[in-house]
Amino acid sequence: MYRYDDFDERFVRERVAQFRGQVERRLSGALTEDEFKPLRLMNGLYLQLHAYMLRVAIPYGMLSSHQMRQLAMIADRWDRGYGHFTTRQNIQYNWPQLKDVPDILEALADVEMHAIQTSGNCIRNVTSDPFAGVAADEIEDPRPTAEMLRQWSSLHPEFSFLPRKFKIAITGSPNDRAATRVHDIGLRMVRDADGNPGFEVMVGGGQGRTPMIAKVLRDFVPKQQLIAYLEATMRVYNLHGRRDNKFKARIKILVHELGIEEFTRQVEAEFAAMDLPAVSPDPAEWARIEEAFTPPTYAALPEVSPLFVRAYETIPEFAAWADINLMPHKAQGYAGVTVSLKPIGGIPGDATSDQMRILADAADRFGFGQLRVAHEQNIVLPDVPVNDLPALWRMLAAAGLDTPNRGLITDIIACPGLDYCSLATARSIPIAQSISERFADLKRQREIGPLAIKISGCINACGHHHVGHIGVLGLEKHGQEYYQITLGGTPEGDAAVGVNAGPGLAAEQVPEAIERLVDHYLNERLDGETFLKTYRRLGHDAFKGALYAAG
Repeated sequence: MYRYDDFDERFVRERVAQFRGQVERRLSGALTEDEFKPLRLMNGLYLQLHAYMLRVAIPYGMLSSHQMRQLAMIADRWDRGYGHFTTRQNIQYNWPQLKDVPDILEALADVEMHAIQTSGNCIRNVTSDPFAGVAADEIEDPRPTAEMLRQWSSLHPEFSFLPRKFKIAITGSPNDRAATRVHDIGLRMVRDADGNPGFEVMVGGGQGRTPMIAKVLRDFVPKQQLIAYLEATMRVYNLHGRRDNKFKARIKILVHELGIEEFTRQVEAEFAAMDLPAVSPDPAEWARIEEAFTPPTYAALPEVSPLFVRAYETIPEFAAWADINLMPHKAQGYAGVTVSLKPIGGIPGDATSDQMRILADAADRFGFGQLRVAHEQNIVLPDVPVNDLPALWRMLAAAGLDTPNRGLITDIIACPGLDYCSLATARSIPIAQSISERFADLKRQREIGPLAIKISGCINACGHHHVGHIGVLGLEKHGQEYYQITLGGTPEGDAAVGVNAGPGLAAEQVPEAIERLVDHYLNERLDGETFLKTYRRLGHDAFKGALYAAG
């Protein structure tokens, strides 16, 4: 994985020292909270309902075991013994004291991490496929490009004060596991007619108050020209993006108002006027970054592991976990493993400091010391020998990390909601917990099959409810929380925004309403048909009728 060079190290340490001085001035009263707010937001520090919250960047979701242990130490020393992994592949600490934040940032810098640009109207943490570099269906590893994007976007002099926050996602696979089509810019690796790798560039996706699916800006941009092409795109947005109305400031509104044809024309004109050698990264820098992602030396392993087969045939709990939580690997005899942070009745995305250390130990013992954070709020161990899977499963089970539910109805995405967030209008966590408990039976979960429930506590959609097969949006009306249900969303290749089903429901009605939806699906599905396919075949009204049947 990428390691900081001297510039990276100096860059991060100077920011820590700068922020330490800013915190000292805030604590002394030399800065008011209004004066301090833009400074703390540039360093990922929010003021939530009950305390400050620090959001730490995990670029393209990649962590070393050493970094994970440091995150655990920070949770114990300066927080309450846990962290929350987010849909942006970041980690959030919900209870730091302001006086301690510079020390936390110093501890992060010690392991080549920071919180820069995890807030503010800038290019946020670039996200990627959590199986990047190991997926069997991958065209090419997108992580070197993601790292180049990180370096290009960090404190970029033109793009540090954009009209609004800006999010980029990248995938190297035709099967989109990075939700690229609901980002301001989505990058999907493709090959040209000669087999050269490059990127399809999509623009104008996003969720929040006005959800939209990204449109194709260009079918193919050579990898070496990508930074220049994105620079041209950002310049058009920075020039024309609304700054008078934050609800209309995202690039998706600009693309919608101009039209994709006119927006494309302006980007192409800007790109054509560029001095490409001056704007594009030095080939030597590309080579340096790519070398950091050289694949590990995989052992020559047999296709079949007798140890795995024996455990699979004799331990039903292991077999269920293996069926659900494993991912095909490009190297024979290895598997990618999703470690669910969604135990039945648990808080989606939360991990205790002890669990973080267990995950770090597992990465060292059963892999190459690497972990990934998935935007679904789970952790991935990317390189586990199949022969070691039974031992890994026992290790995870002892720590409560063996829940076999990847992609099933209890693998729920949920934002922190009104339990923490000052922007939230309703709680998300209790809704996720109650749904999870209602569908706790694994046999029934497997009978239902793939079904993505996503929950947001406000219209900002941090829980990605717009692209849930079933989305749940918490709102407030006359002092009461209520929940709107959306149906038919997905962030994948055939991305779609869910359709609002109708009047909101009280919190206690939500699990039963979802049960009615599930029962309707099970009664009406054809052989092998998923919830989403059944919904699309029967249409929205059929499921809306089931949702409100007992309303």
